[in-house]
Amino acid sequence: MSILRTVVRGVGSYLPAERLTNADLAKIVDTSDEWIVERTGIHARHRAAPGEYTSDLAVHAGLAALADAGLTGDDIDLVVVATATPDHTFPATAVEVQKRLGIHHGFAYDIQAVCSGFVYALATVDAQLKAGMAKRALVIGAETFSRILDWTDRTTCVLFGDGAGALVVEAVESEGTSADRGILASSLRADGRHKEKLWVDGGVSTTQTAGHLRMEGKEVFKHAVTNLADVIEVLFGQTGLAGDDIDWFVPHQANRRIIDATGRKLGIAPEKVVMTVQEHGNTSAASIPLAIDVAVKDGRIKKGDMVMLEAMGGGFTWGAVLLRW
Repeated sequence: MSILRTVVRGVGSYLPAERLTNADLAKIVDTSDEWIVERTGIHARHRAAPGEYTSDLAVHAGLAALADAGLTGDDIDLVVVATATPDHTFPATAVEVQKRLGIHHGFAYDIQAVCSGFVYALATVDAQLKAGMAKRALVIGAETFSRILDWTDRTTCVLFGDGAGALVVEAVESEGTSADRGILASSLRADGRHKEKLWVDGGVSTTQTAGHLRMEGKEVFKHAVTNLADVIEVLFGQTGLAGDDIDWFVPHQANRRIIDATGRKLGIAPEKVVMTVQEHGNTSAASIPLAIDVAVKDGRIKKGDMVMLEAMGGGFTWGAVLLRW
């Protein structure tokens, strides 16, 4: 039976020029390289320059993905930006990106699911492409988390970085088997009971300020490993696949210990895990597409490979996408 699959056509990413090392952070907050690396695996992260906005990062990543796909803005009829740090309350950052890429047709919107945003965006776009609402989409994860960090809180400011990553995806007629290229399955979850474990203490309706990120690290770690393993097991059940069938595991780059623990629980060999947290820090919705771009560019992820994506973010939200490259 012929069905539509959402297939990746191009990838791209962008990191701001400033590279902020652990030694740099030790000059502004009570921390050390040893303390940060032992707890997170992070050595450095990037920070957007003054006047450099989430839309700027998104445009750079989008242009790189379009170039990789051999396409232009004229070929795209849907732009989705996953972000928790938009340029403005409204309009959506996606419409600014759409404008700057010269796209004057189709539609555009933002998705806000914090660190799970890119997974949520891919799953949503997959459904819309299969429904015939668009033919090709530009899906971007972009964040400037440096703008919502409390730079006196060493437990959070050392974790996060800025960046953007993008995929160009297209609806393609396929045979409807697990041998197809494209997205094979996805699963999304949320549980608002855990909001206070990872949240921002500001907002338009509540404080009329952007606020700062607050996190209960031990609680997030505990829930992350369990929740992510559960949602991935759902996809294994839907497709009949198992950890041994995964060629590359591309998790949200939050913390090396979370990534290692999740991989072990799922039976995914360490050499199959794409890890960029050491150089990027936690870039929230941008972390997965940034990691994908690194692994594609260095030759690890190749056509035909089975790739598992997963993320958990504030809310809590979490989810996973299984696709054949």
